[in-house]
Amino acid sequence: MKSNALLTATTEMEIQFFDVDSMRVVWHGNYVKYLEVARCELLKLFDYNYLQMEASGYIWPIVDMRLKYVASAKLSEWIIVEASLVEYQTRMKIDYIIKDKASGRVLTKASTIQVAVDIASGEMSFTTPQCLLEKLSPWLKKD
Repeated sequence: MKSNALLTATTEMEIQFFDVDSMRVVWHGNYVKYLEVARCELLKLFDYNYLQMEASGYIWPIVDMRLKYVASAKLSEWIIVEASLVEYQTRMKIDYIIKDKASGRVLTKASTIQVAVDIASGEMSFTTPQCLLEKLSPWLKKD
């Protein structure tokens, strides 16, 4: 996806009836679900899913989400959702691209930012938790 991506996960899904409006177009709010599916696949790549986050003593709420709708996904079409980890220091920034599987046409571009919050104190961490650095260590460049 992006040259500055540390890791990228890709998932495919078929647009279901319950995600579309009366014009058979995906309702705009449902794209957030597609991002979440891809984000979960990305987290699996470095073995740090939501339960593992909690077990490490942190929760990682999304504090910023941006979506750019380029074209519409429609009922029964297949889409490809790519999630790329592009920042991991002091926060996790993930960029997304949603494409039509048949044509490769970009449908949506998005990004999310998550921050580490210490569960015990409820305080946001302004440094990268060691647990995240350990999970990402196989992909980090050694200087």
